[in-house]
Amino acid sequence: MATVDLIMPKLGESITEATILKWHKNPGDNVKMDETVLDIATDKVDSEVPSTADGVIESIFFKINDVVPVGSVIARIKTRAEEPISNEPSLTEPSRGTVLTQNTQDEVVVETTTSVASKAQSSNGSSNRFYSPLVLNIAANENVSMTELEAIPGTGNDGRVTKKDILQYVSDRKFGAKGHKPEPRGQEQRGVSQHEIAVIREPSSQTNDQSALAAYSGNVEIIEMDRMRKLIAEHMVRSKHTSPHVTSFTEADVTNLVLWRDRVKNEFEKREGTKITFTPLFIEAIIKCIKKFPLVNCSLDGDKIIVKKDINIGMATALPAGNLIVPVIKNADQLNLVGLSKQVNSLADNARNGKLRADDTQGGTFTLTNVGTFGSLMGTPIINQPQVAILAVGAIKKRVVVIETAQGDSIAIRHMMYLSLSYDHRIVDGSLGATFLTSVAKELENFNADREI
Repeated sequence: MATVDLIMPKLGESITEATILKWHKNPGDNVKMDETVLDIATDKVDSEVPSTADGVIESIFFKINDVVPVGSVIARIKTRAEEPISNEPSLTEPSRGTVLTQNTQDEVVVETTTSVASKAQSSNGSSNRFYSPLVLNIAANENVSMTELEAIPGTGNDGRVTKKDILQYVSDRKFGAKGHKPEPRGQEQRGVSQHEIAVIREPSSQTNDQSALAAYSGNVEIIEMDRMRKLIAEHMVRSKHTSPHVTSFTEADVTNLVLWRDRVKNEFEKREGTKITFTPLFIEAIIKCIKKFPLVNCSLDGDKIIVKKDINIGMATALPAGNLIVPVIKNADQLNLVGLSKQVNSLADNARNGKLRADDTQGGTFTLTNVGTFGSLMGTPIINQPQVAILAVGAIKKRVVVIETAQGDSIAIRHMMYLSLSYDHRIVDGSLGATFLTSVAKELENFNADREI
């Protein structure tokens, strides 16, 4: 029988790794072509990994919550074919003879065919830390001993050593960072061989409870953050740390726009097969203003300003669980109002139903968030890195305002809306930010109420 390597797929241009959320198949299970084998997640979107062959799952090489580099072999499928086949060369592949087996409920052992493994295990048998294959490979290549590896402070989940951590350690050691003491190279303190055993022990529930012990006064409920909420929190903190945020506000009289939509929405849906919401109308106005002020459609790389010629509009979308995701309308300036409406509705539906592809959240150059969806009059949105600006639109409310007419000033009931623009003050000064925001408001106010769909 032949075997087929199941590879961690590339999920987007900037995505280099993914986290395993759930295995749908275990070793020994039958699997059909295109049947889901496991669920994975990136910092952008969750995805399913289908089988690339009919057969039986021979072995799996990673556990739930492991972070796996793109291109790694994550499982092996035994087929009935006569010749061994492989999908494509992998970037990171388990050592030959490596098999992931369940030993006990609290311990998973990666067994290898070399006797050297037992030495590494005996010298480090008390370790409770997990090391990904990528970290172990780097350790082997850089002659980092297991003792040194154990001493590296980990910044990953549960104190795990990440790729960044070990590369920083190697760099500090190479250039003699202050406080670093190179360790002697003995038989038990040599570099980690690629064929060495990696004993992965999951901390027991008692250990977790003790380490997480904290005192909370009063009647409280403790809720663990889910994976997406942790990623959102990290992204928001990083954005605030990266960009000096400034927010400008204005208001717009959108009466013409509201009345036009009310007049055409039924005919539009009947003719085009999709609803017309306010979002594509807002995006249309934003696109016109980006063309006038292209500097708000850029990013910063060190001291270089990267002005984006493509206009890819991200639209913040709330998910049923309360989390937020930002699907992107690519080349939005090349779409008419019908095209924008279909893209908006399709991406929003896919986001709420968990059907977004990784590429659907990549490449945004400017973001729109509608805080008015939930009744807010205005908001101070946080920039979606590496962009330099984000526009928030508030709820549309009827208000009594003074308007100018040919006969003079008069009081009228109008549909009013607040707009706010948060921008990166390293790139966008107050004059540009305020001018761009005012320009968007004027586009909305001057909407042609006699426009044909």
